[in-house]
Amino acid sequence: MSLPIIDLAVFLIYMLGIVLFGVSFSFRKRTALEYTTGGGRLPSWAIGMSIFATFVSSISFLALPGNAYASNWNGFVFSLSIPFAAFIAVRYFVPLYRKLKSESAYYYLETRFGAWARIYASVCYLLTQLARMGAIMYLLALPMNALFGWSIPMIIVITGISVIIYSMLGGIEAVIWTDAIQGILLIFGALVCLGVILFSMPNGPGEVFTLAAESDKFSLGNFRLDFTQSTFWMILVYGLFINLQNFGIDQSYVQRYITAKTENDAVKSTWLGSLLYLPVSFLFFLIGTALFSYYQAMPELLPDHLKEAVNADKVFPYFIVTGLPTGVTGLLIASIFAAGMSTVSTSINSSATVFLSDHFRKYIHPNPSEKLSMRVLFISSFVMGVLSILVGLAFNGVTSALEAWWALSSIFSGGILGLFLLGFISHKTKSKEAGIGVLLGVLVIGWMSLSPVLFSEGAWTKFQNPLHTNMTIVMGTLTIFIVGFVLTYFFKKHKK
Repeated sequence: MSLPIIDLAVFLIYMLGIVLFGVSFSFRKRTALEYTTGGGRLPSWAIGMSIFATFVSSISFLALPGNAYASNWNGFVFSLSIPFAAFIAVRYFVPLYRKLKSESAYYYLETRFGAWARIYASVCYLLTQLARMGAIMYLLALPMNALFGWSIPMIIVITGISVIIYSMLGGIEAVIWTDAIQGILLIFGALVCLGVILFSMPNGPGEVFTLAAESDKFSLGNFRLDFTQSTFWMILVYGLFINLQNFGIDQSYVQRYITAKTENDAVKSTWLGSLLYLPVSFLFFLIGTALFSYYQAMPELLPDHLKEAVNADKVFPYFIVTGLPTGVTGLLIASIFAAGMSTVSTSINSSATVFLSDHFRKYIHPNPSEKLSMRVLFISSFVMGVLSILVGLAFNGVTSALEAWWALSSIFSGGILGLFLLGFISHKTKSKEAGIGVLLGVLVIGWMSLSPVLFSEGAWTKFQNPLHTNMTIVMGTLTIFIVGFVLTYFFKKHKK
């Protein structure tokens, strides 16, 4: 399948334009603090769009419609948890980080539990970002390879280099402003796509909802209080914990609180970015449901191999290439890349900030000059970008890149949220109790993630994790918090 020259031109012009726009910020004379925080002069709407773009990766752009096409709206429950997490964030987390005045999200953990907590959390964050960037670039390459025959390694390398160039040279300002543009583009592209589907139905737009309702495609899932399956309540609890982690201890989000001019602006941007994701994820699910009705009404338009459930994620990319007018296809492909590039650029910049603040200044050179600090930021951005490309290439050929990413993210990031909540809520907890809690929490996370592989045969199967995979971060976080809290009470009573 070949891409028409107009669509290819639209896509390439977008890629070149976004890189040049991002690089343009490198011509400003900046300090290291301005490179990582933007000097506190960025408007709240742009920061909010950046938070939104960080939420939406290329995985979301492709996986959410595929999920709705194959099943129902159970996955949309994740989005319903965001307002609850955002409320907690603007009420407690934003004021906390604005008061600390540190560009690092993990400085707070050091003030509570000592240097080990900051090192542990920052290293976990860096490892998580490498896995995240690699998975996004690999999953971004898959539909392009399937549709156009482009080489997967080539797509990963070109995408990675493009993002490295502008995120490394332009700093947080380039990341936020390009995120804002990319966020607008992906919303516009998705709206155009939905409009084409609705008005291409043989009996008008209403047929989409009639056919979907007949197949119960709008169901939010089973409402049983069951955490072994993907029920409404399981997804809601999982989403709440994941989003608390994003808002509370993820450098990508915390860094944006600091870039705002005032605390009020930081609150506005957090609400904008989080609440905007709700209708946009609704839009993605509606696209998936509309595609189901579209190909139910006109089954001859869908190849037989794509009618299989395992290929549901490929239906939306197939429609983009075959069902959209020339030029619009290029716009939608650019939207998919925009979703991926915005997330990767954010990870590169935030990872460089973590390396400078939490490691270089702390243990290598306590008082570096501005020139040296900028050099460290450039080099660490470049290194993280290159490593993410290598991780993306390493994903090539795995059975399920998405499942591999979920397993890695659960192991690396679950403990950070539990440690943060323990320090934030239990003010009397000391380093020793927190350390024991983290150790036990990581063991629980490791068991829940790896037990299906380690205990897959014979009598060992009874040692498998009985809960749904998504509950890993929930149980790991609760283990750390409860163990730390109980030990605090126990040691205090024992001391008396």
